[in-house]
Amino acid sequence: MIVAIDGPAGSGKSTTAKLVGMKMNFLYIDTGAMYRAITVKVKRSGVGYEDAGGICSLLPDTVIDQKIDEVSGDTKTFLDNKDVSLEIRDPEITRGVTGVCEIKEVREKLVSLQREMGKRKNVILDGRDIGTVVFPDADLKFFMVADIDIRAERRLAELKEKGMVTSLEDVKKDIMRRDKRDSSRSNSPLRPAEDSILIDTGNLTIEEQAEIIISHIKKMS
Repeated sequence: MIVAIDGPAGSGKSTTAKLVGMKMNFLYIDTGAMYRAITVKVKRSGVGYEDAGGICSLLPDTVIDQKIDEVSGDTKTFLDNKDVSLEIRDPEITRGVTGVCEIKEVREKLVSLQREMGKRKNVILDGRDIGTVVFPDADLKFFMVADIDIRAERRLAELKEKGMVTSLEDVKKDIMRRDKRDSSRSNSPLRPAEDSILIDTGNLTIEEQAEIIISHIKKMS
């Protein structure tokens, strides 16, 4: 089974997808981690993060896979058959991944890998175009929304947990910029699939969000 969750930043889709994956023993495909793994490959090769041609030359020989850690239940990311789950969180990778993400060929490569993973096991994944582009034939599609103020407060709490200092107003402005960019981009804009199930997460806990999705999965099982 393939479960797709889309929605804007701060709607709770990633945390919910991870929880559903753990409860249902589905592989949570961490798409962001896959882009970071490509960025690790770029860093190791010495190619510049903005060098599209150089990055594309690395793609044919790049293998990325994800597996569930049997102890923690977390998703582990493997680059060329080696665990890079810690390395992908390096600050340099965080800075470099933005440029790498924007390369069309990188996206095509990762979408292909994600589809292969979806053929082998039950998966759940989230993003901005999962149900419309990556898995248009997903068994279940959800689109999560929440008021901008609620999303900003959630994001601020996440940043504080990570020791990052910022203001609610700055976080809100950043989310608004991301919303505008994601919904207006020409390549795979953020929008709900016609057959997606809308979930307003504004007044829901993560557990409640997960239970809504799990109930739909069980109906199809």
